[in-house]
Amino acid sequence: LLLLLLEQRMLSSSSPPSGLLEKVFQYIDLHQDEFVQSLKEWVAIESDSVQPMPHLRQELFRMMALAADKLRHLGARVDSVDLGSQQMPDGQCLPIPPIILAGLGNDPKKPTVCFYGHLDVQPAQKDDGWLTDPYTLTEVDGKLYGRGATDNKGPVLAWINAVGTFRALKQDLPVNVKFILEGMEEAGSVALEELVRREKDHFFSSVDYIVISDNLWISQKKPALTFGTRGNCYFMVEVKCREQDFHSGTFGGILNEPMADLVALLGSLVDSSGHILIPGIYDQMAPLTEEEKTMYRNIDLDMEEYQKSSQVEKFLFDTKEELLMHLWRYPSLSIHGIEGAFDEPGTKTVIPGRVIGKFSIRLVPHMNLSVVEKQVKQHLEAVFAKRNSFNKMTVSMVLGLQPWTANINDTQYLAAKRAIKTVFGVDPDMIQDGSTIPIAKLFQAITQKSVMMLPLGAVDDGEHSQNEKINRWNYIQGSKLFAAFFLELSKLHL
Repeated sequence: LLLLLLEQRMLSSSSPPSGLLEKVFQYIDLHQDEFVQSLKEWVAIESDSVQPMPHLRQELFRMMALAADKLRHLGARVDSVDLGSQQMPDGQCLPIPPIILAGLGNDPKKPTVCFYGHLDVQPAQKDDGWLTDPYTLTEVDGKLYGRGATDNKGPVLAWINAVGTFRALKQDLPVNVKFILEGMEEAGSVALEELVRREKDHFFSSVDYIVISDNLWISQKKPALTFGTRGNCYFMVEVKCREQDFHSGTFGGILNEPMADLVALLGSLVDSSGHILIPGIYDQMAPLTEEEKTMYRNIDLDMEEYQKSSQVEKFLFDTKEELLMHLWRYPSLSIHGIEGAFDEPGTKTVIPGRVIGKFSIRLVPHMNLSVVEKQVKQHLEAVFAKRNSFNKMTVSMVLGLQPWTANINDTQYLAAKRAIKTVFGVDPDMIQDGSTIPIAKLFQAITQKSVMMLPLGAVDDGEHSQNEKINRWNYIQGSKLFAAFFLELSKLHL
């Protein structure tokens, strides 16, 4: 009830929309049940790209075909690009769902904005802990529960709703609109980068702006604009004595145990306060500015509520500013697991002969991947050398993704700020995302276009987890937000 009251207050305090926008908003309000029904139809498709099963690939193809038909119904030119097939580790060959390239309008006097979204989802089963069937969109207290509701089917449909509203009202779209929709984002965006490179001078040649709506606010009630994400480099450190395991009664005490070496290596990476112990790792970071400090102070984050919703007894930092800085603008190191160790229930007295530790470092501007890789290897080699172990150690970086940042004074960010003020009645939180969203950096690097992340979902939407949801209010207001964004962008674009 409190959330609904806050939402109503935000709506009542928003500036009155223009005549056209008022008609658009009224249409969206009147047709919100239809929009929810469309989301229900999309959620009903089990478009799981993570599990490599033929029947799930069929569902992915069905999902992409449904989206293509919806775009054609709007009058868009639609190209479903065949991407062939992929060989899976188990030997089976599975078809890759097509990527949709669509466009509506080609007026050279208007800006062209391209929306990226994905229509695949993470696996979900009711017995995983869902309170409702994950593939039956269920509304409870204004919350729309279902797999893909917020990640990413809801935001994709909100964009389509905005475009469709102008068409239904027989109003000219203020901008040219393009879509790039994929079905393999949750499985690493198979074949996407190759397609973007191929289409750089074709599909993307007329694009001015790219919008991604595939992350969340940092608040339950206050909208946000995202202007940066951390990068990620993932490491494997292997310690090997031999391929087979040992019996601890026969060999314990007479050899250097790989697990003991590995635990020492992993324990040397980060201290109990979260500080990374690798020499020089903080040297490349961008300096902290006064403008940035002010931005952290202005962000709406209830520390007590954030801690409670995270089910954490205590964070490492007591202030909002410190917590946000360590989430967004400082690197972090996380230890993920050990391969080859005995991790089953019971009391197996084994000495693993070969173990692999897995950890990753979230990167921030202006950290360089190759420099970080060198620093990590040098540190681990130095620690290992001091142990005088007869085992063999190898370190490899298996994944390297750069951080992404955008210019918050860019035209589309200014247009989005204005649109948020119009729809929600408040200025947005300007936030970063501590995770890594490779697609933003990929689009920016290849197309050289302005890329913006404009989230619709609230912080408690639970993307990837049980009981994923999007609030009906966020979904409907998000449709209005995209419509207002079109108008503001058309005014600001030179």
